[in-house]
Amino acid sequence: MDPTKSSTPPPPPVMGAPVAYPPAAYPPAAAAGAAAYAPQLYAPPAAAAAQQAAAAQQQLQMFWAEQYREIEATTDFKNHNLPLARIKKIMKADEDVRMIAAEAPVVFARACEMFILELTHRGWAHAEENKRRTLQKSDIAAAIARTEVFDFLVDIVPRDDAKDADAAAAAAAAAAAAGIPRPAAGVPATDPLAYYYVPQQ
Repeated sequence: MDPTKSSTPPPPPVMGAPVAYPPAAYPPAAAAGAAAYAPQLYAPPAAAAAQQAAAAQQQLQMFWAEQYREIEATTDFKNHNLPLARIKKIMKADEDVRMIAAEAPVVFARACEMFILELTHRGWAHAEENKRRTLQKSDIAAAIARTEVFDFLVDIVPRDDAKDADAAAAAAAAAAAAGIPRPAAGVPATDPLAYYYVPQQ
Protein backbone atom coordinates (compact mmCIF):
# COMPACT_ATOMS: atom_id res chain seq x y z
CA MET A 1 0.00 0.00 0.00
CA ASP A 2 1.17 3.51 -0.86
CA PRO A 3 1.89 5.56 2.32
CA THR A 4 1.03 8.87 0.58
CA LYS A 5 -2.52 7.74 -0.23
CA SER A 6 -4.90 7.13 2.61
CA SER A 7 -7.90 4.89 2.36
CA THR A 8 -9.81 6.85 4.96
CA PRO A 9 -11.84 9.84 3.69
CA PRO A 10 -11.06 13.34 4.99
CA PRO A 11 -13.13 14.55 7.94
CA PRO A 12 -16.28 16.54 7.07
CA PRO A 13 -15.88 20.33 7.18
CA VAL A 14 -16.92 22.13 10.35
CA MET A 15 -19.13 25.24 9.96
CA GLY A 16 -17.09 28.40 10.43
CA ALA A 17 -13.75 26.63 10.35
CA PRO A 18 -11.16 27.87 7.86
CA VAL A 19 -10.67 25.70 4.82
CA ALA A 20 -7.14 25.03 3.63
CA TYR A 21 -6.71 25.02 -0.13
CA PRO A 22 -3.65 23.62 -1.84
CA PRO A 23 -1.20 26.27 -3.11
CA ALA A 24 -1.74 25.13 -6.70
CA ALA A 25 -5.44 26.08 -6.53
CA TYR A 26 -4.57 29.74 -7.14
CA PRO A 27 -1.74 30.49 -9.54
CA PRO A 28 0.59 33.23 -8.27
CA ALA A 29 0.25 35.31 -11.46
CA ALA A 30 -3.54 35.48 -11.16
CA ALA A 31 -3.34 36.42 -7.49
CA ALA A 32 -0.80 39.17 -8.19
CA GLY A 33 -2.88 40.54 -11.06
CA ALA A 34 -6.03 40.59 -8.95
CA ALA A 35 -4.24 42.42 -6.16
CA ALA A 36 -2.90 45.01 -8.58
CA TYR A 37 -6.41 45.86 -9.82
CA ALA A 38 -8.20 45.64 -6.49
CA PRO A 39 -10.26 48.81 -5.95
CA GLN A 40 -9.39 51.02 -3.03
CA LEU A 41 -12.41 51.07 -0.77
CA TYR A 42 -11.40 54.03 1.36
CA ALA A 43 -9.26 56.99 0.50
CA PRO A 44 -8.14 59.33 3.27
CA PRO A 45 -9.63 62.87 2.96
CA ALA A 46 -6.28 64.40 2.00
CA ALA A 47 -5.74 61.83 -0.72
CA ALA A 48 -9.30 62.33 -1.97
CA ALA A 49 -8.77 66.11 -2.14
CA ALA A 50 -5.52 65.68 -4.04
CA GLN A 51 -7.17 63.19 -6.38
CA GLN A 52 -10.06 65.62 -6.98
CA ALA A 53 -7.66 68.48 -7.73
CA ALA A 54 -5.75 66.27 -10.17
CA ALA A 55 -8.99 65.25 -11.87
CA ALA A 56 -10.10 68.88 -12.15
CA GLN A 57 -6.71 69.83 -13.61
CA GLN A 58 -6.98 67.03 -16.14
CA GLN A 59 -10.50 68.16 -17.11
CA LEU A 60 -9.22 71.69 -17.71
CA GLN A 61 -6.38 70.38 -19.84
CA MET A 62 -8.82 68.36 -21.92
CA PHE A 63 -11.13 71.39 -22.16
CA TRP A 64 -8.40 73.64 -23.54
CA ALA A 65 -7.13 70.97 -25.91
CA GLU A 66 -10.67 70.52 -27.24
CA GLN A 67 -11.13 74.30 -27.57
CA TYR A 68 -7.89 74.54 -29.52
CA ARG A 69 -8.97 71.73 -31.88
CA GLU A 70 -12.38 73.33 -32.30
CA ILE A 71 -10.89 76.72 -33.16
CA GLU A 72 -8.59 75.21 -35.77
CA ALA A 73 -11.45 73.21 -37.30
CA THR A 74 -13.90 76.15 -37.44
CA THR A 75 -14.92 77.08 -40.95
CA ASP A 76 -18.42 78.44 -40.30
CA PHE A 77 -18.34 81.96 -38.88
CA LYS A 78 -22.02 82.68 -39.52
CA ASN A 79 -23.55 80.91 -36.50
CA HIS A 80 -22.83 82.22 -33.01
CA ASN A 81 -23.93 81.29 -29.52
CA LEU A 82 -23.92 84.92 -28.34
CA PRO A 83 -25.72 87.80 -30.09
CA LEU A 84 -23.29 89.83 -32.20
CA ALA A 85 -25.49 92.94 -32.05
CA ARG A 86 -25.26 92.98 -28.25
CA ILE A 87 -21.49 92.51 -28.35
CA LYS A 88 -21.16 95.33 -30.89
CA LYS A 89 -23.33 97.57 -28.68
CA ILE A 90 -21.08 96.87 -25.68
CA MET A 91 -18.00 97.60 -27.79
CA LYS A 92 -19.48 100.93 -28.90
CA ALA A 93 -20.12 101.92 -25.29
CA ASP A 94 -16.53 103.17 -25.32
CA GLU A 95 -16.63 106.72 -26.68
CA ASP A 96 -13.25 106.34 -28.39
CA VAL A 97 -14.49 103.49 -30.60
CA ARG A 98 -15.84 104.89 -33.87
CA MET A 99 -15.81 102.00 -36.33
CA ILE A 100 -15.82 98.25 -35.71
CA ALA A 101 -14.75 95.73 -38.33
CA ALA A 102 -17.18 92.90 -39.02
CA GLU A 103 -14.75 90.27 -37.70
CA ALA A 104 -14.22 91.95 -34.31
CA PRO A 105 -17.61 91.03 -32.74
CA VAL A 106 -17.16 87.46 -34.03
CA VAL A 107 -13.82 87.16 -32.24
CA PHE A 108 -15.29 88.73 -29.09
CA ALA A 109 -18.23 86.29 -29.21
CA ARG A 110 -15.86 83.32 -29.30
CA ALA A 111 -13.67 84.80 -26.55
CA CYS A 112 -16.71 85.42 -24.34
CA GLU A 113 -17.94 81.90 -24.94
CA MET A 114 -14.58 80.44 -23.92
CA PHE A 115 -14.44 82.71 -20.87
CA ILE A 116 -17.88 81.53 -19.73
CA LEU A 117 -17.02 77.89 -20.36
CA GLU A 118 -13.78 78.02 -18.39
CA LEU A 119 -15.34 79.86 -15.47
CA THR A 120 -18.10 77.25 -15.48
CA HIS A 121 -15.54 74.40 -15.46
CA ARG A 122 -13.71 75.92 -12.51
CA GLY A 123 -16.95 76.61 -10.65
CA TRP A 124 -18.12 73.07 -11.31
CA ALA A 125 -14.88 71.71 -9.83
CA HIS A 126 -15.68 73.68 -6.65
CA ALA A 127 -19.25 72.35 -6.59
CA GLU A 128 -17.96 68.77 -6.89
CA GLU A 129 -15.48 69.37 -4.06
CA ASN A 130 -18.48 70.26 -1.90
CA LYS A 131 -20.35 67.18 -3.16
CA ARG A 132 -23.05 69.19 -4.93
CA ARG A 133 -24.56 68.73 -8.37
CA THR A 134 -25.86 72.30 -8.72
CA LEU A 135 -23.62 75.18 -9.74
CA GLN A 136 -24.15 78.12 -7.40
CA LYS A 137 -22.98 81.72 -7.20
CA SER A 138 -20.59 80.72 -4.43
CA ASP A 139 -18.92 78.21 -6.77
CA ILE A 140 -18.31 80.91 -9.37
CA ALA A 141 -17.03 83.24 -6.66
CA ALA A 142 -14.68 80.52 -5.39
CA ALA A 143 -13.40 79.87 -8.91
CA ILE A 144 -12.71 83.59 -9.30
CA ALA A 145 -10.93 83.77 -5.95
CA ARG A 146 -8.74 80.73 -6.72
CA THR A 147 -7.60 81.90 -10.15
CA GLU A 148 -5.19 84.82 -10.43
CA VAL A 149 -6.26 85.61 -14.00
CA PHE A 150 -9.79 86.31 -12.74
CA ASP A 151 -8.66 88.79 -10.05
CA PHE A 152 -10.33 91.63 -11.96
CA LEU A 153 -13.69 90.03 -11.08
CA VAL A 154 -13.13 89.84 -7.32
CA ASP A 155 -14.95 93.13 -6.67
CA ILE A 156 -17.76 92.32 -9.09
CA VAL A 157 -18.58 88.91 -7.60
CA PRO A 158 -18.24 89.24 -3.81
CA ARG A 159 -18.02 86.12 -1.72
CA ASP A 160 -19.90 85.24 1.47
CA ASP A 161 -17.47 86.00 4.30
CA ALA A 162 -18.90 83.45 6.73
CA LYS A 163 -18.82 80.59 4.25
CA ASP A 164 -15.46 81.69 2.89
CA ALA A 165 -13.70 81.56 6.24
CA ASP A 166 -14.86 77.97 6.78
CA ALA A 167 -14.11 76.97 3.19
CA ALA A 168 -10.69 78.61 3.24
CA ALA A 169 -9.80 76.90 6.51
CA ALA A 170 -10.96 73.53 5.16
CA ALA A 171 -9.08 74.05 1.88
CA ALA A 172 -5.91 75.08 3.73
CA ALA A 173 -6.15 72.02 5.99
CA ALA A 174 -6.72 69.71 3.01
CA ALA A 175 -3.84 71.29 1.10
CA ALA A 176 -1.51 70.98 4.07
CA ALA A 177 -2.50 67.35 4.57
CA ALA A 178 -1.99 66.64 0.86
CA GLY A 179 1.47 68.17 0.99
CA ILE A 180 0.65 71.11 -1.27
CA PRO A 181 3.01 73.95 -0.36
CA ARG A 182 1.35 77.21 0.68
CA PRO A 183 2.99 80.57 -0.04
CA ALA A 184 4.30 82.82 2.69
CA ALA A 185 2.22 85.75 3.91
CA GLY A 186 1.93 88.49 1.32
CA VAL A 187 2.82 86.19 -1.58
CA PRO A 188 -0.07 85.43 -3.96
CA ALA A 189 -1.36 81.87 -3.75
CA THR A 190 -0.68 79.59 -6.66
CA ASP A 191 -3.69 78.24 -8.46
CA PRO A 192 -4.19 74.49 -7.96
CA LEU A 193 -6.04 74.51 -11.29
CA ALA A 194 -3.39 76.47 -13.15
CA TYR A 195 -3.91 77.45 -16.73
CA TYR A 196 -2.95 74.97 -19.35
CA TYR A 197 -2.00 76.39 -22.72
CA VAL A 198 -1.76 74.03 -25.65
CA PRO A 199 1.53 74.68 -27.45
CA GLN A 200 1.13 75.54 -31.10
CA GLN A 201 2.40 72.89 -33.46
